[in-house]
Amino acid sequence: MLYNLLSMGLDAAVELIQTNHEILCVSHVGPDGDAVGSLLGMYWILRQLGKNPAVALQDDVPFELKWLPGVDRIGSTRSTNRTFDLIIALDASSADRMGSVFQPHLHHSIPLLVIDHHVTNTNFGNANWVDGQSAATCQMLVELAERLAVPLSKEAATCLLTGVVTDTLCFRTSNTTAAVLMTATKLMQCGAQLTEITQRTLDLRPYNALRLAGHAMINAELEGGVLWTKVTRQQALETGAEPGQANLSSILSRTVEADITAIFTEKFDNKGLPVVDCSFRAKPGFDVGAVAFELGGGGHRPAAGCTLPGSLANVVPDVVRRLQKARQAALVGQKK
Repeated sequence: MLYNLLSMGLDAAVELIQTNHEILCVSHVGPDGDAVGSLLGMYWILRQLGKNPAVALQDDVPFELKWLPGVDRIGSTRSTNRTFDLIIALDASSADRMGSVFQPHLHHSIPLLVIDHHVTNTNFGNANWVDGQSAATCQMLVELAERLAVPLSKEAATCLLTGVVTDTLCFRTSNTTAAVLMTATKLMQCGAQLTEITQRTLDLRPYNALRLAGHAMINAELEGGVLWTKVTRQQALETGAEPGQANLSSILSRTVEADITAIFTEKFDNKGLPVVDCSFRAKPGFDVGAVAFELGGGGHRPAAGCTLPGSLANVVPDVVRRLQKARQAALVGQKK
């Protein structure tokens, strides 16, 4: 029976998980640390509850996350051949962000539970637990485990701390609160190794990624307090690196003169048409989440993104102007 629930928060999440057994967990396309961490963290929590979960992603797990416990359990659309009682969407701000693992013609009658921390979430589930005050979806799952009376295993804690670490850049973003640090402490007490997680996810990169970063830095441009660079498909092919491996957001965000940074990555959609992945970061006091939302994406004030149809030449100038306008509006607001 299809649930007809409103946004009932944590209580709805607990009820749906307790009353269902065959559960499909999915996260967003182009998965990052919080996506993979929350997906696998939920997997281990459900296993501890005696449930029978499956975990699926449309896209491959990034290089720096392939070591996480349970990553070999992640499937693709093949995982949806089973019959499920419940689908849980983790760290996804809208239905399209689930990609091909959510198939409306197959899954329309299955209740959908959304657990997410993006303030731009569209509440697309039958039940929605959205907490924009949390720094990561993984932080929310620690609270969920406590409500479910599930002791966190070392495997679960490792996955969940990975999401917290990557979404806060190891506790350096403006949404790092005392509650975030308390969550991290709990996860470390359950066996998660902060040093290992930080090194594997934020520090260590393959040589090819270093070469790609070099190409991207040559293309960097700074104007009006906005710093941006472009990564072409040809550069990725020549270096043999995936753009996400280069950790460009972290490199650009250290620039003194830039309040907002952007990375534009050339890709092709599943129809072979050109698209541009846009990733934004902002220093405290500036908001890139609103710009991403206007462009059909999502995220937070300090970090957000979207995917736009077209070539780099067509997409980049317009988006940069929007970012510069958002920066200027923030500066005006700060003077009042």
